[in-house]
Amino acid sequence: MAKMFVSCLLLMLVLTAASSTAFAQRETESGIEVEKDLALLRRDLRSDKKKLIALNVPLTEVEATKFWPVYDEYTGQMSKIYDEFYAIIKEYAANQKTLTDAQASSMINRWAALQVQQAQTRQKYIPMVEKVIPSRKAALFFQVDRRLYGLMDLQVASQIPLVSQ
Repeated sequence: MAKMFVSCLLLMLVLTAASSTAFAQRETESGIEVEKDLALLRRDLRSDKKKLIALNVPLTEVEATKFWPVYDEYTGQMSKIYDEFYAIIKEYAANQKTLTDAQASSMINRWAALQVQQAQTRQKYIPMVEKVIPSRKAALFFQVDRRLYGLMDLQVASQIPLVSQ
């Protein structure tokens, strides 16, 4: 538990440092330009996330040999979903000053559909992870994974302005 707390604290420090340097947003007539910022943040978080999982999910050599390929496949699937999420964020940021009701509705519905896809992907991978590591370790992995994704979501959300009225 203490290891997870320290790991999350470390990730928050990395995220805070990234936000102070990476999110130097350029304002446009219709919104803000965040593409480069999101790309930098995502690259840093991907490498840090794998390290934090390795620190918090104790695996034997045999378990690790079987687990990491499944993890990489899972991460690839989640990355595709997050690619769509970040596309919505970029679309919103670019148009946030001129956002119409129709655009807002489209974005929130696409975002909600992505939330369902994330849950379905996790659900799909639970038995796959349980085939390669014991269920208690699989549960720990998914707990740590969800917390890290939650922190990443919080980091992105904290950088994007709310819809103005």
